[in-house]
Amino acid sequence: MDNNREFLMRRLHSLLGVIPIGLFLTQHLIVNHFATQGVEAFNQAAHFMANLPFVIFLEIFVIYLPLMYHAFYGLYIAFTAKNNPGHYSYMRNILFVAQRYTGIFLVVFIAWHVFETRFQVAIGAAEADFNMMENILSNPFMFAFYVLGVLSATFHLANGLWSFFVTWGITVSEKAQRYSTYFTLLVFIVLSIIGIRALFAFV
Repeated sequence: MDNNREFLMRRLHSLLGVIPIGLFLTQHLIVNHFATQGVEAFNQAAHFMANLPFVIFLEIFVIYLPLMYHAFYGLYIAFTAKNNPGHYSYMRNILFVAQRYTGIFLVVFIAWHVFETRFQVAIGAAEADFNMMENILSNPFMFAFYVLGVLSATFHLANGLWSFFVTWGITVSEKAQRYSTYFTLLVFIVLSIIGIRALFAFV
């Protein structure tokens, strides 16, 4: 692949991982967290999101197309990437590998999640409400699958943010990268708590 083309594709992959995908993930977890306030609160939040103006346009161009590009190009990176350069720490190299594995897992998880939820709504087989998620998560294996999915997604976003800051020249110095590590760790913890609390609320 041409170096300039690959450079631009990697930059686009990095950007889409944060905007809009990272923002969508955060919003999605927050909407799900309304389940902790009860059935009616979640149903109202889900109904509001489902009835946004131009919702089909938003789903296609703000969620699905960016997500598909990020996922498929991410798979290419995952299966062709070499180890991190030696000037990164051992822990950072472990996180580099974990980023690849969580990305591969998330392709499977997100495809299944969309099939179980959005696709079922589209064909009229189910309604996007509290009962839908309650039924899905009543299976202990599916609950564990969703817990792993949430943790993989929040880690992938948080660790991806660290790489985003480096890639785009926001954190150049070692000190800036250390503070970025603290910030992205906080992002991972907060979003994980929000996501896991929502899952338990459904059961």
